[in-house]
Amino acid sequence: MIDSVPLEWVLLVAAALFCVGLYGALARRNAIGILMGVELMLNSVNINLVAFWRYLEPHQVTGLVFAIFIITVAAVEAAVGLAMIIAIYRSWQTVNVDAVDSMKG
Repeated sequence: MIDSVPLEWVLLVAAALFCVGLYGALARRNAIGILMGVELMLNSVNINLVAFWRYLEPHQVTGLVFAIFIITVAAVEAAVGLAMIIAIYRSWQTVNVDAVDSMKG
């Protein structure tokens, strides 16, 4: 652990990645951009989980198990989100979330 990166630096990178993802999810009007922002936020959570696992309890695998679970959830979220975006595009001919304001197709 002498040559490793300090935990604070890893948490700072994860916080910056989360802020970029949050901005991307809130500031975009494109549904794909919003989905990419959510994926960035999930990746920052994974960085936090792996960092805390590595620095606090490296002999247990709980941090890695949670990270694999979040990777699985992110993959499912991307698949379902892209399927919804394709369905919205087929009925509305746009992926702009401001243009899709009702549940009617």
